[in-house]
Amino acid sequence: MNLRIPQFVLFDLDGTLLDSLPGIAFSVKYACRTVGLPEPDVDLKSLLGPPIRIILSRAIPTEDALLLDRLEAAFRSSYDTEGWQKTTCFQGAYATLEAMKSNGHRLFVVSNKPLHISLRILDRESLLPFFEKIYTLQSRFPPYTSKAEMLKSFLSEYKIPSSDCLMVGDTVEDINASAATHISLAMMEHGYGRAPSDATVRFRLRSFSDFGLI
Repeated sequence: MNLRIPQFVLFDLDGTLLDSLPGIAFSVKYACRTVGLPEPDVDLKSLLGPPIRIILSRAIPTEDALLLDRLEAAFRSSYDTEGWQKTTCFQGAYATLEAMKSNGHRLFVVSNKPLHISLRILDRESLLPFFEKIYTLQSRFPPYTSKAEMLKSFLSEYKIPSSDCLMVGDTVEDINASAATHISLAMMEHGYGRAPSDATVRFRLRSFSDFGLI
């Protein structure tokens, strides 16, 4: 498949560039044990994409704010030390980014993952030098509230039309964020989400090899 890729390419992390399920599952189980709850009997993969507090509220499930505070604190304690180290990049991610960079594309990250962990994982996987800027919820103060807001900020900061951009993601939130900003979406189907049949998706890619660059 030979894709016509715009100059500016924005990548989600979890489920797109990174297979973070093993580490997140490890730390969710740790958090539940810490607060005295049984490990959740859910397909955690289907819940990934939103910030961890939302994932936890759906995995348990609960709306108890104090319980969620305890769960989130335990999760972050585990993930910031052990969980993140169980993350790897998907096959072909490095070669695709390398080819895009050498072809003159400008690469960015747009993710709900905490900034410090995003930087740590990207650095360990040798992906960090490919990216011009990393957008996460904590990239500014006050924090961004959504990926759509991050994309709008990106377009404003770089003063470019949405037609010059491609968002690469794997969840409904990525679909909604790209639709809200009129940025075309490449859906990575190896990820954690599923695009509804009526979703506006420019490309559906089974793996990074479908970019036709590797």
